[in-house]
Amino acid sequence: MKMDTTMIFANLRRVTGALLLGLAIVTASVVPSMAATVVTVNGTPITDVQIDQRLRLFQMEGNRTGRNGATDQLITEAIQMSEAKRLGISVSNAQVDEAFLQIARNLKLSQDRLAEMLRQGGINSETLKDRLRAAIAWNSVAERAVMPNVQISDLDLDQKAAGRISDFQNFDYILKEIIFVAPGGQGASGRTAQANKYRSSFAGCDSAVPLSLAYTDAAVIDVGRRHATQLPEAVAKELAGMNVGGITKPRVVESGVSMLAICEKAQAQDLTFVKDEVRAEVGNDTMQKQVDDYLATLRKSAKIIYN
Repeated sequence: MKMDTTMIFANLRRVTGALLLGLAIVTASVVPSMAATVVTVNGTPITDVQIDQRLRLFQMEGNRTGRNGATDQLITEAIQMSEAKRLGISVSNAQVDEAFLQIARNLKLSQDRLAEMLRQGGINSETLKDRLRAAIAWNSVAERAVMPNVQISDLDLDQKAAGRISDFQNFDYILKEIIFVAPGGQGASGRTAQANKYRSSFAGCDSAVPLSLAYTDAAVIDVGRRHATQLPEAVAKELAGMNVGGITKPRVVESGVSMLAICEKAQAQDLTFVKDEVRAEVGNDTMQKQVDDYLATLRKSAKIIYN
């Protein structure tokens, strides 16, 4: 399970332009002289300074959940860090620094510039790093305590995969690819004209190689067996409407101009490749639900004391 920093990137990106244009951001002293504990979570104090800092970060990101939202997020992170500690999971400063650097890169900034932007908003860099530390720790908790218990039934996968298959995807093919070489698409228009001329003379797979010899830089590749679900949708649709011996319209690809010829064709449903996609999606959804349930259980049993 990969740590999800997408929201962090998106939120911070929203304010980057404004900061670079020099729009006014309230700057204030970051740390008051004394910090008072507002709430204790499993023995870990959360202070008014931490809440103020998280609230400033929220405001910079456009998060409008206010002080209650900031407090709740800190409580959640304290619970996550407590569980990580119970499982013997620790997060190094190097891991946190790498995550901080990744955010800076996604914003096309240096680490120092990102830290400066945060300071301009009255935010200590440690505020963001604390959140990253909790996210990394929780990711490790999920991998160790939740992921091994995630199970997906084959029946479920079959049903979901079958629901995604269209009629044009119920075919199995033996294919040859004819390539008119044009690296990077250069000269693709002239090569497309040659490909169309080749196509008009094409008389089945046995003629593929002899016919190609009449053209410069034309190659015939044995693609072999491919199921329709392995092919791009547009190609699969075109092939479905053709018989053995047919050849597709020319398409410009990275290496030049490509056509696919059907050497054999049979009706066959194969869910293997679709199931791989469904398995990843269902697995992620199931994993997330179980992670959320795991956190909810921890929260119910956490010792949360408000001062």
